Amino acid sequence: MFLTKSIIVFHGLINPYFYMNPEKFFHKPKCPTQKQYDALRAFFYEKKAANVVADKFDYTLSSFYSLIRDFKKFLKESDNPTNRFFVEFLPGKRPKKQDDIVELIILLRKKYLSVSDIKAILDSQKKIVSETYIYKVLKREGFARLFRRSIETKQEIGSQVPIMAPTASLFSEKEFEQFNSPSIGILFFIPYIVEFGIDKLIKKSSYPCTKTIPILNSILSFLALKLSNIRRYTADDLWCMDRGLGLFAGLNVLPKAAWYTSYSHRITREMNIAFLKQLNELWTKNGLLSDTANLDFVTVPYWGEDSHLENNWSGTRHHALSSILAAISEDPDSGIITYGDTTIRHDGESDVVLEFLDFYKESGGKDLKYLVFDSKFTTYENLRKLDKKKIKFITIRRRGGNLVKELEALPKKAWKTVRVPCAGGKTRQLKVIDRKVFIKGYGKTIREIAITGHGKIKPAIIITNDFDLKLEDIIRKYARRWLVEKTISEQTHFFHLNKVSSSMVIKVDFDLTMTILAHNLYRLLARDLEGYKNHTSVKIYEKFISNDGQLQIDKGKITAIVKKKRHHPVLLSDMEKFQGHKVPWWNNTPFYIKAASNT
Repeated sequence: MFLTKSIIVFHGLINPYFYMNPEKFFHKPKCPTQKQYDALRAFFYEKKAANVVADKFDYTLSSFYSLIRDFKKFLKESDNPTNRFFVEFLPGKRPKKQDDIVELIILLRKKYLSVSDIKAILDSQKKIVSETYIYKVLKREGFARLFRRSIETKQEIGSQVPIMAPTASLFSEKEFEQFNSPSIGILFFIPYIVEFGIDKLIKKSSYPCTKTIPILNSILSFLALKLSNIRRYTADDLWCMDRGLGLFAGLNVLPKAAWYTSYSHRITREMNIAFLKQLNELWTKNGLLSDTANLDFVTVPYWGEDSHLENNWSGTRHHALSSILAAISEDPDSGIITYGDTTIRHDGESDVVLEFLDFYKESGGKDLKYLVFDSKFTTYENLRKLDKKKIKFITIRRRGGNLVKELEALPKKAWKTVRVPCAGGKTRQLKVIDRKVFIKGYGKTIREIAITGHGKIKPAIIITNDFDLKLEDIIRKYARRWLVEKTISEQTHFFHLNKVSSSMVIKVDFDLTMTILAHNLYRLLARDLEGYKNHTSVKIYEKFISNDGQLQIDKGKITAIVKKKRHHPVLLSDMEKFQGHKVPWWNNTPFYIKAASNT
C-alpha cells in the first residue's frame, strides 16, 4: 500500500475520496448514486425548479426528467424504497450467495453451456443475475468463447445441477417476476390450444393425473418436448431447468425423465384412441378435413436385444429390421393427421383400412368419400369391401412382369397424352391409358390407369372404383398421397418417432399420439402464416419457434418478449389477434407477445 496526499492505491484500485475535503464531498458528489439522491432531494424536498437542479448537478433537462420518472416508478413498485440509495449493513458474517452463483456459473461453463443457457438455469433456481454479469465472470475466470455448436451438440450437453420439483404453481410471492427462456417460441402455440379448445379435450380425456400434476399439465409437459424438438435420448437436466417450457405446461419447471416414463406406463391404447376421436371431431367441426384421407405405414425401429417384434421394411434405411409398424392417416388439404395406430401385426395388416373406417365413423366423420393408399396397404378382397361400403378408393396395382409386358405391347396410338397441373402453376405432360379391367381377387371390373413419362420408365398403374372422376383429377389425387410419405419422414426425424431407445422410455402408441397432436398444432400455425402454409414443421420451427427471449410475470398478465428474427414480423402480425387472450391453466391470466428491442 502506497499513500499520497490525495489518493490511496490498494491492490490496484484508486479511491478518489481519500483525503477529500468534507465540504467538497457534499458540494460536488462524484458517486452517481449520491448525485442522484442529492438532485432528487433538491427537487422533491427543497422544491427547486427542475432546470435549476439539472444545471447544478450537470444533467440535461430531459435526462433529469427521466430520472424523476424512473424514481416515481421505483417508489410505486418497490417494497423497500431505501434500497435505492442506502445499503443496510447487518451484523455478523456476510452470506456467500454471490460466491455460490459464481461457482455455479463456472460449473455450468465447464459443461460447455452458453451465457444464455446459464442465465436460463440460474433463473430456474431463482438466482437472478444479468447476462452481462455472467459474461464478466467468465471473462474474469479466463474462459474462452465457445466454439460454434450444432443443434444436436447443444441438446447432448447436460448438467447435474439440482432443480426445483415441478408444481402447478406459476406465481411467486413477488408482485413482479422476470426471467429468460431459450425455448420461448413454443408459447406461440398456446393461443391455438385455447382457440380450438384442445385444453378442454385434454381435461375431458381419460388420461391419468398425479398427486401434484393434473391431467392438462401432464399432457402439456409431453407436448412441450415434442413442439420444442427435444431429443429424448440426450441428457435431460437442461430442459428441466427451462422455466419457459415449464410455463407452457402451467408448471414452474418440467418434470424430470423418470416422471415421463412412469406416467407413460399408465396409459392404454383405449385412452389414446378415445383422445384421437375427440380430436377428429374437433377438426371436423372446424372444417379442417376434406372428403379424402391418405393412408400409409411408418416403421418405428427398435434397437434393443432379444426383440419380440416383427421385421418390417424401413424405407429410410432400405432394409427390413426389427420394428413397430404404425399406420397414420392425413388429410391432403390441411395436412392434419387424424389417425395413428402402433398395434399392427403382420396377420392384421391388411385390415387396417377397415379399422380406420370404423374409427372415422365413430369420431363423427360423415363426408369421407375417398381413401388413397399404397398397393401393399390392403388386399383386393378388402378393396371389394370398401366398394360395398360406397367408399371410393385410389391405389396402385402391383406391377407384375406379365402386366408390364402387356402394356408395352400395346400400340403407341393406344396411349393418350394429358397435361396434369403441378405445383407453382406448372403442368406436366404424361402418357396414359385409361381402361376397364377385371381383377380376379377383386371379383368385378375396375378402372385401371397406366401412366408413363418420357424414356424407358416402367408405367405406374393406378386402380380405382371411381368411373366418373376426370382422369387428370384421379392422377392428382394419387400424386398428393406422396405428401403423407413426406409427413412420415418428418415424424421420424423432427418429432423423433424413431428414437424409441432412450433414457426416457415412453410407450410408442402414446408417443405417436403426442406426435400427432404436435404435428397438427404446427399445421394450424402454418395455415395462418402468410406464405408459409406448405412449409414443413422443421422449417416453421427453424424460422419462427426456435428463439429465446424474456418472460415477465405478474398477477395481472404474462408477457413474452421475443428476440427479433428475420421472419418474425409475419408471426407477430398473426399473433395480434390473440393479444390479451386469457389462458385457463394460467389462472385465466391474459397473455401478451411483443418483440424485444434487441436481436
